Amino acid sequence: MRSYKDIQNILLERIKGGDWPPGTLLPAEADLAHEFGCTRVTVNRAMRALAESGLVERKRKAGTRVVQRQSRNAMFEIPLVRDEIEQRGGTYKYLLVSRTLEKPPQKVRAEMGLTGKHRVLHVVSLHFADGAPHQIEDRWIDLNVVPQARNETFESVSPNEWLLRQVPYTSAEHVFRAALPSKGEGDLLNLTEGKPVFVIERTTWLAGEAVTHVRLVHPADSFRLVTRDRFGDGV
Repeated sequence: MRSYKDIQNILLERIKGGDWPPGTLLPAEADLAHEFGCTRVTVNRAMRALAESGLVERKRKAGTRVVQRQSRNAMFEIPLVRDEIEQRGGTYKYLLVSRTLEKPPQKVRAEMGLTGKHRVLHVVSLHFADGAPHQIEDRWIDLNVVPQARNETFESVSPNEWLLRQVPYTSAEHVFRAALPSKGEGDLLNLTEGKPVFVIERTTWLAGEAVTHVRLVHPADSFRLVTRDRFGDGV
């Protein structure tokens, strides 16, 4: 008979593999117990372990769902760039710049915890607002963690949008800073030499494994950052 750890790992692989994308309602415990030939108690323990990791959300009488976009207590939400632009009344456009499979630089390997000659999917794309360059999305995706990304061209949908809809995450780290762009970044954003940019670097994890690392580059004079803190009642 399978242990709760065995079942937890099987469920985790189904979530990571895209069988159950964010927002999916998982099968009832009784159905899973029947599938795995074990008791409901064993399935319940596996579900609780997934919930404690932040990967699923359990609600009485509503069942268990894969977390969608961010945890309820997140202080900084990972946004859809399309939504950000359209909610401000702008017209959104997306352009794929490049898509390659390559060994990442040392900084990215360190951020993602990669070793050796690990090759990673590298996607560079450009987001526009009202026809003007709004953001460079320079992203690395570990295909060992997200194998279904191997077959996605990203020609019509950005990695930002695809990942948020297809892959849950349990934690993320953000770094914010002002910087001068590289020549390539300046050219993509149509910036004059010496004009600064605002950079967000983010690494996202799923159950302890790095899913993706991204460098988001914006023209400094058109970027704004909004956060919403949840304190309950009061000011």
